[in-house]
Amino acid sequence: MDTDFIVIGGGIAGVSVGARLAPLGRVTLLETEKALGYHASGRSAALFDECLGAPPIVALNRAGHSYHQTADGGVLSPRGLMVVGRAEDGAAFEADRRHMDLRALTPDEAQEIVPILDPARVAFAGITDRAWDIDTDRLLQGFARQIRSQGGRIETGRQVTAIVRVETGWQVTAGGETVEGRILINAAGAWVDDVARMAGLAPLGFTPMRRSMAQLPAPAGQDPRRWPMILGAGERWYCKPEAGKLLVSPADEDPMAPHDAFADDMVLAEGLARYEEMVTAPVTRVETSWAGLRTFAPDRLLVIGFDPRDPAFFWHAGQGGVGMQTSPAASELAADILGGRASELRRMLEASFSPARFC
Repeated sequence: MDTDFIVIGGGIAGVSVGARLAPLGRVTLLETEKALGYHASGRSAALFDECLGAPPIVALNRAGHSYHQTADGGVLSPRGLMVVGRAEDGAAFEADRRHMDLRALTPDEAQEIVPILDPARVAFAGITDRAWDIDTDRLLQGFARQIRSQGGRIETGRQVTAIVRVETGWQVTAGGETVEGRILINAAGAWVDDVARMAGLAPLGFTPMRRSMAQLPAPAGQDPRRWPMILGAGERWYCKPEAGKLLVSPADEDPMAPHDAFADDMVLAEGLARYEEMVTAPVTRVETSWAGLRTFAPDRLLVIGFDPRDPAFFWHAGQGGVGMQTSPAASELAADILGGRASELRRMLEASFSPARFC
C-alpha cells in the first residue's frame, strides 16, 4: 500500500482532517489546484462566531474554540458582530438577536460605533463582542505542517481522473500517477458528489451555492479597521472591515454546478443596494469582486462518517460556509471515527453528521 489514508481535497476540510489522521497512519492528500485553499476556503469571510449555525454546528464551534485560540499562537483577533434592521425587519432582527445573544443598541448607539450607519433607516440594532477574525492562511498552513511533520504527502496540481475499488482499498489516479490506500476520505468541497460517482457510489445530494463579495475603498474620512462585522437582519447582506477596506456581500445563495466561481454583476449590484440603503456613504467604486461556492447537504449540516454502503469510503463534506470555524472539532471528530476512538464528540455528534441519514 502506498498510503493508509487518501484525502481528496485541499481546502480546509481536507487539510484539517489530513492533519488529524497523520498520527494514525500515512496520509496522501490530493488537490487539483496548484495551491491549497484555492476555492471556498480561500474566499471565506473568515469570522469565528460560536453561535453561527444549527445546534450541532454550534457544538463544533464551541469544541474547537480553544484550538483557534492557541494554534500557532492563536489564529483569532477581535472583531465583534453587529446586526441592523429596518422597521420592516422586526421579526428577522428578533430571531437574530435571540440566536446570537446580541446586546440591544439604539440607532444612535449603533452609529457611534459605525459612523456611516444611517439612524434614519436603522430601526433595530444589536451587537456582540463574541466574534473574531480568523487568520485563515495561518490556520490552513498550520494543519498542512502537521501533515508533513508526520511524513504525510500533500500533492497539489493533481486532478483526480479515476477511482477504482480494489480488495485492499482504493486506487486513485491523479495527475497521471496512481496512489493506493486503505481508506478514501472525500473532502472535495463542491465536487464531493462527483468524487462519490467516480468511486461507484450514489451521491448524497449536495448543493454548491454561490456567495459573492465586493471590495470597496474605505468611506471618505473613515477608518473602518475597528468596526465590527455588520449583518443585515435575516442575512440580507453583510459588511466586514478588511485591511482598511470594506468587504460587502449580498449574502447570495444561488445553486451552481461545481466550478471556479465568479461574482454575477447583477446579484452584486442588488446586494450593494441593500447595503447602501442602511448607510450614509454611497458606493462610488468597486475595487474588485469575487465569489466562492459554499456547499450544503440537504439538511444543511456537515456530513462526517463512513458511507454505509462502503466501509472504506469516508465523507468529510458539506461545510456550507462554516468550514473554517468548525475545522478543529470537525476534523477531530473524523479522526475519532476513523481511528475507532471513543470520545465525547462522537457521543454527542456522530449521529447528527452521519452519512447514513441520507442512505
